[in-house]
Amino acid sequence: MNRTNISTNGPWEATNGYSRCVKLEHADHTEFVFAGTTAMNPDGTIEHEGDAGGQTRTILQRVAEVLAEHGAGLEHVVSTHLYITDAGHAEAVGRAHGEVFRDIRPAATLLVIAGLVDPRMLVESEVRAVAPRP
Repeated sequence: MNRTNISTNGPWEATNGYSRCVKLEHADHTEFVFAGTTAMNPDGTIEHEGDAGGQTRTILQRVAEVLAEHGAGLEHVVSTHLYITDAGHAEAVGRAHGEVFRDIRPAATLLVIAGLVDPRMLVESEVRAVAPRP
């Protein structure tokens, strides 16, 4: 199995030892792609600060972009985990997730957590995709 770590040069990737996305190429010609992100930009600003639905849309757009860059698409997503900092955000986050995945319908988990590393972040994601290799 071949592994590719994909960075977006986020402010904590190197110091905290993580990759924005990891792609595993299996001998049977499938790829397993794991991605996670927030709405934070490399310069430390937050897209849609204070808006959990907007942050979710940004996050899922970023996931779609990184998947596309590596030969997969949203249709290959088999599961999502969304972490939110307030149960009051669940409806807006769920609506944004539904806009993207309405017809794909991956297994999904929505967890309320105590907080994220930056209090301006209201949502964080983990996405798993399985795609045929081109």
